[in-house]
Formats: sequence, structure tokens, C-alpha cells
Amino acid sequence: MLKGKKIVLGITGSIAAYKACLIIRGLIKQGAEVQTVITQAGKEFITPITLSALTHKPVISEFFSQRDGTWNSHVDIGLWADAMIIAPCTASTIGKMANGIADNMLITTYLSMKAPVFIAPAMDLDMYAHPSTQRNLEKLRSYGNIIIEPQSGFLASGLEGKGRMEEPDNIINVLDRFFYEKKHELNNRRIMITAGPTYEKIDPVRFIGNYSSGKMGFALAEECARRGAEVTLISGPVSLPTPDGVRRVDVESCNGMYNAALAEFNQCDAAILCAAVADFKPEYVAENKIKRGKDNLSIRLSPTNDIAEELGKRKRNEQFLIGFALETDNEEANAKDKLKRKHCDLIILNSTRNKGTTFRADDNQVEIISETNVKKYGKKNKHEVACDIIDEITALFRQSEKL
Repeated sequence: MLKGKKIVLGITGSIAAYKACLIIRGLIKQGAEVQTVITQAGKEFITPITLSALTHKPVISEFFSQRDGTWNSHVDIGLWADAMIIAPCTASTIGKMANGIADNMLITTYLSMKAPVFIAPAMDLDMYAHPSTQRNLEKLRSYGNIIIEPQSGFLASGLEGKGRMEEPDNIINVLDRFFYEKKHELNNRRIMITAGPTYEKIDPVRFIGNYSSGKMGFALAEECARRGAEVTLISGPVSLPTPDGVRRVDVESCNGMYNAALAEFNQCDAAILCAAVADFKPEYVAENKIKRGKDNLSIRLSPTNDIAEELGKRKRNEQFLIGFALETDNEEANAKDKLKRKHCDLIILNSTRNKGTTFRADDNQVEIISETNVKKYGKKNKHEVACDIIDEITALFRQSEKL
């Protein structure tokens, strides 16, 4: 599962730093690409030349790589990576990570990281057992970091070997298992997704539409397929390529999307209604192009079919319905009202007030609203937003299996 994965390996000032070479070799053997980031103290234990020879990449340790103004972008590294491993990770680095003390390149990279972070602590038992270290580790766990600790082995005193860095092979196995489980967590699930705009005809050459590009819905379809789901993507008129492994149904109007969604929904485990569907359509569609006249033109509109409302009525107990709400004011109140009225399990709220998001943008900023909780996220690339949304949907499936 590590083939093609981009891994950032952070190395700190521990005697266990030499084991980083074994981690690099193991990752590369499985087909991963590795970029090392090392602290100044780490370079006292292992040389950048050794690391560079193994990864075939320059080692990053400073903000500025040359005196000519060339600099290393921790933000770019955070976007590049599929995962970050910090091994060995000292008590000092753990404390800085837990409290946001960004005084070196490794910590700034960690704080900019969009991918999962794995931490392999390395220190003596007394330092590891100290309340401050344990408090910092708990903080890191609460941030979503994965702490890799020895599962076996004993110190000379007979105490369990906590604090000793886990062996390189086991660290790689944890990472491999993580990606395997992530890839297969939606196996045997059928998910329907609507995406893009709808066009409601006025005459043969004109229509009522909106600015939706379909990017958010297509990112969701790609992420669901990547995790093993059987995905049907019902798309309005957009020019985006179909994600690998996704079955696509093209429609133009709200009525076309309504009929396609109703035909698919009964066989689905979940439906994600991401499309920007027109709320109104012209009552009358002219057979010929309407010519310019001297008088004002009035177009009488009638409501379109409400896809979310109809699916909410048909939803079975074992199905999940996820709606989107694009709001311009009273955002949370309107979204919570929609959650209740449409019988949705989640509402993904975004707002036109967040500049550089929603229509035609590559980024989005959402709140994920359930009956009992509101999770607020920062501005992210739509592929990262898709990961956050699918994480929440996957949690719904896991919870339903426990009931």
C-alpha cells in the first residue's frame, strides 16, 4: 500500500536517529518517495549526506537553503505529502509540537502538514513517564496524530520499554496498515453523488444556470472510489474528467438529475447531494430562439423538484443522506433547518462570504453539521475537504455497525 506514496520523514536529536536510515530503506523498498527534514540536533547523530544518498533528495533542515534567497517552503511540503513520520521524536520536539512552538523547519512543516502524522517517541523511561511528556502526547493524540510506541520488549530494569523508539520494520508496518485500511474502509459500500450545476432551458440557446464547476462533487467521488466504494456520479453539464473507478451519469436539467437520483437511491448505502440544482425553471420553453424586442421580457418561473426532500422521505434506516447548503446569511441556522426538514444525517455548509471558495474555486471552507455537533474547518483544497467529509461519512457507517 506504500507504492507511490509521498512520505516526509522528520528526524530529531536522538541516539536512535541512525535507525532513520532503516526506515528510509524500508519505505523506498515498498515504492514510497521519501523527503527528510532534520533538526540541527539531529545532524549531530546522522549526516545529511547519508540521508540524501538514500533518498536521492536534498535534506531539508533550514528555512533558507542558500544565501541567495532560496528557501524551503514548509507549506509546499505539507501539501506534497501523503503522510509524515517523525522518528525518532524527542521529548523536546513532542513538547514543541503539542504547543505550537515553531522554531525550526521540522516543527513548521508539522504545523503545515495536511496529511496524517505518525510519531515514534524516543527517550529514556523517566522522561517518557514524566507527566509533562504524557500530557503533551495526549495533546498530540487529540490533534489526530498517531503515536507509535513499542508493543514488546523490556528494559534491563524489567520495566516495559516505553520511550524506546519502535523498530523501523514495525513503524513501516503501521504506516502500511493505515493506508491499507484507508483504501478499503468503504469496500462493499454503494455511494451516489450529485455534482455540478443544472441548466433549465428558456429557449433552444438560452438557459437559467449557476456558476458551479462540479469540482467539489468530483473530488468526493474520487475519494470515495479511492477508499473502495462503488460510486455513481450524477453530473450536471461540466467539462471535468470522470475519476477512475467511478460510474458517471450525465444529465442537464433538474428534472433529469431528479429522475436519475431516484433511480439510483434505492440501491445505495449513502447519497451525497453536492450538486447546485436550480430551484426554479421557466414555466414555458420557447420552441425557437426568442428575438430581441423593444419591450421588457418577462419569464415566469415555477419550482423544480426538490431532490433532497424526496430522498429524505424515501430514506431507509440503514441509509445515510448528506446534503450541501450554500448560504449567504444566517448560515448555521439555515443549515440546521435544512438538516431537519430534509431528514439529512449531515449537512455540509459553505458560504459565499468566504472569499476564494465555493463556485469555480479550487478551495472550499466548510462546516459539517449533524443533529448533535458542528465541526468547523479552515480553508482547504477541495480534495482535502473531500477527505474530511468522507471521514465523517465513514464514521457514520462505523457507528451504525456498532448499534
